[in-house]
Amino acid sequence: MFIPLHDQNSLVHIRLQFVTLALIAINVIVWMVFAASGAGDQNALASAYISYGYIPAVAGDLKDIPAELAVIPVEASYITYAFMHADFMHLAGNMLFLWVFGDNVEDAMGHVRFLLFYILCAAIAAYAHGVVAPTSESPLIGASGATSGIVGAYLMLHPKVKIWVLVLGRIPLRLSALWVLGGWIAFQIYSLVAFYDSDVSWAAHIGGFIAGAGLVFIMKRSDVPLFDRKVQTPNAVILEDDVEPKTQENPRKWGRGAS
Repeated sequence: MFIPLHDQNSLVHIRLQFVTLALIAINVIVWMVFAASGAGDQNALASAYISYGYIPAVAGDLKDIPAELAVIPVEASYITYAFMHADFMHLAGNMLFLWVFGDNVEDAMGHVRFLLFYILCAAIAAYAHGVVAPTSESPLIGASGATSGIVGAYLMLHPKVKIWVLVLGRIPLRLSALWVLGGWIAFQIYSLVAFYDSDVSWAAHIGGFIAGAGLVFIMKRSDVPLFDRKVQTPNAVILEDDVEPKTQENPRKWGRGAS
């Protein structure tokens, strides 16, 4: 549909988006490790997806996975799935969304709360996938649920910010986040109905988006406004910068005529 490139939205409360960069690095490292281990052995890669992916039928106690693949508790798969990717393009797409939109959401929340926010969005997205497909035995993998949460939060924070995007992969346009991200979620909802049997979990995208749009209200900094509103200073408040410096009185003249 579109590829985000740049949002021209500077940081205000933090100097560097440490958590966003760390999440990108972890996702890339995990992909490299499993892609390397699965090179030439697709069975090994499929086994990794089963071990660390989120499987609704397993989470709902409808199915058991082989004991040798049960390397983590079932509950942990609500998070670990978000660090697994099918191929490089799957990874690159999710990391691009995280890179473009994650820094400003981290800026609005702070490092620790943003990390918690990311994990919660991933877990809620997996839960939404399980609600829509409770008997599915296919592992859900990918960070798109978590990044969808970031998209939801960004839309609540900065709907008026202009974003450079490639529409249909080739047409560069500069549009407001309201149009770009609003159109994106509309496409997810349409796809959930139209392409229900697709390999893409549209439900996870929608669940993550709703989670992010809701969580931002309680996880943002108290002094961060929503919807690109400007913080208005009450008229009765006088800021230091607004106070004109007092003019120094002429020094007393000593000598004839001085009293």
